[in-house]
Amino acid sequence: MNNPFSKAARGGLGALIATLMIPGAALAERPMTVDDAGTLPLGGAKVELGWSKDDHVKGFEAAVGYGPIDNVEVELSVGRAKDDDVSPDQTFEGIGAAVKWVPLQQETGPSVGLKFEWGREDASDDADLDETADAVAVIALFGWGLESGQTLHLNLSREWVEVDDETEADNGWGIGTAYPVTDELAVTAEVFGSLYHAPDKALGLRYEIIEGLKVSGAAGRGSGRSFANVGVAWEF
Repeated sequence: MNNPFSKAARGGLGALIATLMIPGAALAERPMTVDDAGTLPLGGAKVELGWSKDDHVKGFEAAVGYGPIDNVEVELSVGRAKDDDVSPDQTFEGIGAAVKWVPLQQETGPSVGLKFEWGREDASDDADLDETADAVAVIALFGWGLESGQTLHLNLSREWVEVDDETEADNGWGIGTAYPVTDELAVTAEVFGSLYHAPDKALGLRYEIIEGLKVSGAAGRGSGRSFANVGVAWEF
């Protein structure tokens, strides 16, 4: 779960879980929010662990993924975060699942696929706050690989969030790139948001320690606040 509590300003649980479903926010390759049009190979697996902050909200995430058949990846994620800038403190606990299908994926040239996401998040405090939000999203994934090794990513999404039997829908988008500086080190840059909100912008680094084991971090700003994440991912 890559920074699932992004944009978790104290504007309500609906806004919080909606951000979990913007293009690939739950399960994009760390440290990015914009997802790539690629899947794990048949029989491949991954484990991700991370820490993130968004304004005064800080938390931890974990995710696992598996490639059950060619061009398909299934993912599960969990996360927990706390906002200690309010009184009483607010706690957010979330779970998520996703299926990514990318029938066309190439190292160079275009790649195209779809991703289906579901998430549930609970918000509580020591007083009377006890709310649950459910969200689903459909995300179109577009990618382009260059001969230099640089990859370009575009996400377009439609998401539905239900809180207290009320459902809201929104459109999301994201544009990102990963540029290899060396064989092990890549720089990431992205801009993402939703139709009626100012976009977020982030820069990050991804470093492969050994084959399949990567550490990463990113920081960004948007809507008058800062956010960041660090983590580790292992693909095998």
